[in-house]
Amino acid sequence: MFQNPEVALDDLPGTDELKWEKMHPLYPRAIRVMTSIVLVIVAVAMSAFVIVLNIPLLPVVALYVLLSIVAVYSLVWPGIAVPRRGYALRDKDILFRKGVIWRSVTAVPFNRIQHVETSSTPLDRKYGLATLQLFTAGGSSGDLKIDGLGKDIAEPLRLFILDKAGAVIEHT
Repeated sequence: MFQNPEVALDDLPGTDELKWEKMHPLYPRAIRVMTSIVLVIVAVAMSAFVIVLNIPLLPVVALYVLLSIVAVYSLVWPGIAVPRRGYALRDKDILFRKGVIWRSVTAVPFNRIQHVETSSTPLDRKYGLATLQLFTAGGSSGDLKIDGLGKDIAEPLRLFILDKAGAVIEHT
């Protein structure tokens, strides 16, 4: 007969003593560049609407003040948030931590991983970055996406995880 005994919380392995691997040092800069591109597009679109629709001065000033606040936040926040991200490999799982105010640690057991892929945007390639995405059994809620890895780290990490997961690695 199948039994599933309860595991005491004290018996679960902790994460405090782990050596957390950090994200690539250029990752905050890449986030800032992408954010700047989006903010410039928004500012140009706002200016075009202001000119075409002949909007009164007060709402225009309020919109640009709001855009400035969003810009400052978007350019400062990566320097605060990215150093608090990291991943750690253990014998049976990979952990990913993130968060400044609301912190979270996600653990994905290797035996649940079905597929692992790396990807990078043109901006990622410019900064030597890649994203590692783990697909697990049981649906998309268990998936893990780790942005901001160095390109030189992401592919070996992908192969290591596939090996630990017991997958057949095809060399192409």
